[in-house]
Amino acid sequence: MSHAPLVLVDGSSYLYRAFHALPLLTTSKGLPTGAVKGVLNMLKSLRKQYPDSPFAVVFDAKGGTFRDAMFAEYKANRPSMPDELRVQIEPLHASVRALGLPLLCVDGVEADDVIGTLARRCAASGRDVVISTGDKDMAQLVCPHVTLVNTMTGSVYDVDGVKAKFGVGPELIIDYLALMGDKVDNIPGVPGVGEKTALGLLVGVGGGLDVLYADLDKVAELPIRGAKTLAAKLAEHREMAYLSYQLATIKLDVELNVEIDQLHPGAPDNAALLELYRELEFKSWVEEVQRQVLAAPAPTGGLFDQAAAAAEPARESGDSAKHYETILDPARFDAWLEKLKSAELIAFDTETTGLDAQQAELVGLSFAVQAHEAAYVPLAHAYMGVPQQLDRETVLNALKPLLEDPHKAKLGQHAKYDINVLARYGIALQGVAFDSMLESYVLDSTATRHNMDSLALKYLDETTIAFEDIAGKGAKQLRFDQIALEQAGPYAAEDADLTLRLHQTLWAKLQATPSLAKVLSEIEMPLVPVLARIERQGALVDAKLLGEHSRELGDKLVALEREAFAIAGEEFNLGSPKQLGVILYDKLGLPVLSKTAKGQPSTAENVLAELAEQDFPLPKVLMQYRTLSKLKSTYTDRLPEQINPRTGRIHTSYHQAVAATGRLSSTDPNLQNIPIRTVEGRRIRQAFIAPPGYRLLSADYSQIELRIMAHLAKDAGLLDAFRHDRDVHRATAAEVFGVALDQVSHDQRRSAKAINFGLIYGMSAFGLAKQIGVDRKQAQAYIDRYFARYPGVLAYMERTREQAAQQGFVETLFGRRLYLPEINSKNQALRKGAERTAINAPMQGTAADIIKRAMVAVDAWLGESGLDAKVILQVHDELVLEVREDLVEQVREQIRPRMSGAAELEVPLLVEVGVGANWDEAH
Repeated sequence: MSHAPLVLVDGSSYLYRAFHALPLLTTSKGLPTGAVKGVLNMLKSLRKQYPDSPFAVVFDAKGGTFRDAMFAEYKANRPSMPDELRVQIEPLHASVRALGLPLLCVDGVEADDVIGTLARRCAASGRDVVISTGDKDMAQLVCPHVTLVNTMTGSVYDVDGVKAKFGVGPELIIDYLALMGDKVDNIPGVPGVGEKTALGLLVGVGGGLDVLYADLDKVAELPIRGAKTLAAKLAEHREMAYLSYQLATIKLDVELNVEIDQLHPGAPDNAALLELYRELEFKSWVEEVQRQVLAAPAPTGGLFDQAAAAAEPARESGDSAKHYETILDPARFDAWLEKLKSAELIAFDTETTGLDAQQAELVGLSFAVQAHEAAYVPLAHAYMGVPQQLDRETVLNALKPLLEDPHKAKLGQHAKYDINVLARYGIALQGVAFDSMLESYVLDSTATRHNMDSLALKYLDETTIAFEDIAGKGAKQLRFDQIALEQAGPYAAEDADLTLRLHQTLWAKLQATPSLAKVLSEIEMPLVPVLARIERQGALVDAKLLGEHSRELGDKLVALEREAFAIAGEEFNLGSPKQLGVILYDKLGLPVLSKTAKGQPSTAENVLAELAEQDFPLPKVLMQYRTLSKLKSTYTDRLPEQINPRTGRIHTSYHQAVAATGRLSSTDPNLQNIPIRTVEGRRIRQAFIAPPGYRLLSADYSQIELRIMAHLAKDAGLLDAFRHDRDVHRATAAEVFGVALDQVSHDQRRSAKAINFGLIYGMSAFGLAKQIGVDRKQAQAYIDRYFARYPGVLAYMERTREQAAQQGFVETLFGRRLYLPEINSKNQALRKGAERTAINAPMQGTAADIIKRAMVAVDAWLGESGLDAKVILQVHDELVLEVREDLVEQVREQIRPRMSGAAELEVPLLVEVGVGANWDEAH
């Protein structure tokens, strides 16, 4: 009778390897979780490979083992377990048990010994065993019935595999380890005998330690380096060799009160898994468990019964807890219309054919005015057999007065999208008072992603109906108008219901901190319709100019590729890290500055940049190639494809709830990353043009973060420089380098600029030295002199670090918070990173708040004045407007006070305004 193999997992080996190999992940509260996630991923994968096997995960127990009594220095060299790893052991053990996997820890022995005992017992009965480990010591256990697998590397070792890997078979692995020792476990071995010598000895004498020591005279004749003196060395350390043999030998007779048949995994404890995964913030796994529960027969009690009961009604429109309705009858629509008219707050959502608000077609609308009750009004479902729907134009005409009433409060989730969709159907949506996405973002920008699925899970403890559940995946995914109403209705209604319930939860939390409620109501919400207008307006681009630029970049890339081949002496794929690594490190012998997680020399961009700075020619060419290639693929090739055929313009999408500090970001296309200091970048900006009869006007805050620094630090020297409109970099250079203001050289000003901006971003002396080309000692001297001249800056930094550590967050001038979960981490790198963020975030966040306030002010002024001028772009601290030619001077003069008045600082907010036929000219 054949049996599935017994699978034994060396949990301790994988715990250490996952900790050191994987990125350091932490929860929002600073709990490290990377090792837990790595090991659990491995276990889940292994279970899928061996679904019918008995299975045990074995860990080292606390305390010493019999080997410590045998040799006091055993494992003495091994550093103590890092705190960041220690705190992960308990949640890992709990997660393994909750998955239903048998977990073994036996006092007085190591995990290896438990695994060895079980493997030998099982193999003796003729049953196969798979040992999952990364520990080479386990190779001694391999036999015809025992195989090693290393899940992290994909390696598999049977008897032949061990011979191929180590040069000796499993029967000599202990002898091999005894001779060469093991630094990790502090097994001494024989001094001076390494891997090659140990292998040479064992192969040369044709046996293990006993055979070797029975005929030491033979050693001198072996083809091994130093063979003549080796016999004496072996004789001198014979006792140590045999002690090492004992230490390296895995115990095969541990007393275990467990039988193989008891090791079959049980059913997962979903309630425990749910609690653990939430604590560890493994959000996708929480969702996975909840989906499994919802798909399974109803449980009979306990925590998960409640969780399932809370989530299940969303799937059934007639459930007693949730009432979701699909409206196909005019009478029901009229009833809901009256309900909407009398409601204090309307939660709404649009369903469309796509994600691009400028092109997606409206398919339906959903509404909710009280929790657990919602309706979906289908307007344009197109599949065969769809029931008769209400007429789209009739419904929209009926809703238009309500939706356009600025005094009727409305609520959305990412409402800007809905505003833009409805605008294309002649509805100017007004009165959007709340947005659950922005409520979550303002409450804590780093706690979670701010999409519906993530928010429902975090704040309502519910798993939503996923779009993929009703539409499918990949190339065969259906558009929303192709989905049957039986599925589309509950999905759409749920969106409106969850939006309302999220608002009820989040707004209460925001009101508990009035400064955060103010950020939402005075900055973020007024900005929503402004951004919507900017997106709809779009920017005009010259596709022909971009095409010419693209061809030129293509020619330059071909030339750079040829130059790279000439330096390398052969052709290779510039985009292949493997081929590039061979050329750079094996062939050209460049220094290895960094390695990948798998131990290979890195070819990452930061490594190439550092090599290029050291004047190595190939990395220089590669950096140029990568820069131009990225510009070509991202902008000169892509922008013409992104021109909207309806408007003839490019419409980027602005995101309010992405950057942790409050800054806006943009996508499709991303306009924040077009280089401004390179010729190629400026040529891309030249393609953003004004239409005939108009000009582009660029209004840009000058050195806004430095000015905010002066305000926050209250430093007399900085305040004086800005108040008297002095060149702050020149002023800093004069102070730091001890020269008169009019004697500051270009290089000194450049270095001072690096210091001014570097300190804002927490740059170290090492970083500054690298940037301005001096040694670290000199850079530190500059920094010390800077702080001596500007003591208020140093005091601000120290004060901010202390406040951040005490309260766990920092604030902008307007009360926006950035939480810093790693600010008190025991991991120095994480803590230092959080401290740098703490110093910078109030400046960057305040700058973000100021530009947002300015956008609202400028938009209101343009709307009231009726001037033929529109904001078409926002990039960092800059607004770009399209202005009719005869109004340019009027707009130039009036935009300055509106932008500089967006905040009251102790120094002036300077706004620089430029005008041109294209964006580059205007900036």
